[in-house]
Amino acid sequence: MDPKLTEVSQQFERFKAAFIRNDFDTCERLLSQLKVSLTQFRSLPPLFEDTPDATHELTLASNLVDFIYQIHRDIYEHAVVLSVKIEDQEAFERDFFQLKPYYTDARGRLPPSAQEYPILGLNLLRLLVQNRIAEFHTELELLSATALENLCIKHAVELEQSFMEGAYNRVLSARQTVPHETYVYFMDLLAKTVRDEIAGCSEKAYDSLSINDARRILLFPSDQELFEYIKEDHPEWEIKNGYVIFQRAKESAPCKEIPSLQLINQALSYARELERIV
Repeated sequence: MDPKLTEVSQQFERFKAAFIRNDFDTCERLLSQLKVSLTQFRSLPPLFEDTPDATHELTLASNLVDFIYQIHRDIYEHAVVLSVKIEDQEAFERDFFQLKPYYTDARGRLPPSAQEYPILGLNLLRLLVQNRIAEFHTELELLSATALENLCIKHAVELEQSFMEGAYNRVLSARQTVPHETYVYFMDLLAKTVRDEIAGCSEKAYDSLSINDARRILLFPSDQELFEYIKEDHPEWEIKNGYVIFQRAKESAPCKEIPSLQLINQALSYARELERIV
């Protein structure tokens, strides 16, 4: 075997061992080394150059699988999952886009990966959490009919539908039925996004709410969780005499009256002018 391939294989084995024992510092260090090593193989995505060693690189392992493609795909799949475990969304986005060519351009050269649909679903969930709905639908349009039937993809699609419908209780309850363990991180972020959305609407719609009503509207199971949310995310709100008093209520200026009669007269005047013109 090519010495460069041997070195990459050994690095990857050390990376996987550190990943299994949750040694994420070692994982990140080895991952950086692996990514540098991958740049040595110019016949691989995204370059696909026809190098003198391309045939050798793509047929090393056996007739069943192009070893070099598969090990590179495995490295990036582990990198994506690692970014979730260390809660680094920027790393997730970088690693996902480095992995994506192996799911598209190199699909015909590799057997299907068991991690493909869970990772594609994770990316959809990330876009939903970041409220990048246009990109969410763009990615969805690129998926095959088979992919759309997969449980991981359907989970993300159903979440987006519930979110757009305002069925926030369904969004929060979906955390209990995640199709893959890696989804929990993004589901927790989505729950916070939902609560922030409800909180923003509530403080515009009400001057105050009873603690029970606030807990119910914000979908918290206990008063203590409501108090912690207010303390961390809305310290400007005040809890007093069994009520949550919104900052807007304390600072709002007197509302100006709308000159309704003047507006009606103007509308009638415009209508008369239009009638003369016609």
